[in-house]
Amino acid sequence: MSLPCSDQSIRPKKMQSASLPRGVEAVRCWCGDLCKVKEVTDFSDLLGMKFFMCANYESDPPKSISAYLRPPSPPPLCMYYRWIDTEMPDWAVTEIRERGRRAWASLDLEERRAKAEAEEKAEQKKEWEDYCVEQRAFIDEMIRKNQEEKLRLEEVYKQREQAREAERERKRERARAAKAAEEAGDGKGKYPRWTQ
Repeated sequence: MSLPCSDQSIRPKKMQSASLPRGVEAVRCWCGDLCKVKEVTDFSDLLGMKFFMCANYESDPPKSISAYLRPPSPPPLCMYYRWIDTEMPDWAVTEIRERGRRAWASLDLEERRAKAEAEEKAEQKKEWEDYCVEQRAFIDEMIRKNQEEKLRLEEVYKQREQAREAERERKRERARAAKAAEEAGDGKGKYPRWTQ
C-alpha cells in the first residue's frame, strides 16, 4: 500500500464510488474519519485504479437541479488520498488498448476518406480541365471553319458581282452600239439597218 500522497497535481479529477477490495483494510484520513473508496474513470494511465480519499467536503456540495445535470463536487476537506492499486486492472488495460485501436482505426478511416476525397477532387479537376481543352479546341475549329466559309462566300459573292458587272457592261455596250447605229442610220427601210 502506498503512502499518503501530497502531490495534488496527479490526484484524479474524474472518479466514481467503488467498493473496498477484498483483503484491504479501511484507513482514516487526516480529518480522522474513514476514507471513501473511489475508482478513476478518466481515460488515462490511471483508469480503473482505486484509491482512498477524504470523505469530507471543503464546502457543502451543490444541489443537483436534474438527474442528468450533476454539478461538480467541491474538493475534499483535508485533500488526503492514498492509492490502493499500484497498477491498472486487466479490464482497464484492455479498454485502453481497445480505445486506442478504435482511435487509430478511426484515424486511418478518416485519412483514407480524406485521401479518397482528394483523389476524387483531383480526378474531377482533371476531367474538367480535359473538357475545357476539348471545348476550346472545338470552338477554335468552329471559328476556323466559319472564317474559311466566310472567305469562300466572299469570293463567291465577289465572282458573282464581277460576272453581274461584266454582264451589265456588255449590255451597256450593246445599248450604246444600238443607239449609235440608230442615230447614224439612213432611215431607209421599214426597220433600222442594225436590226436587219
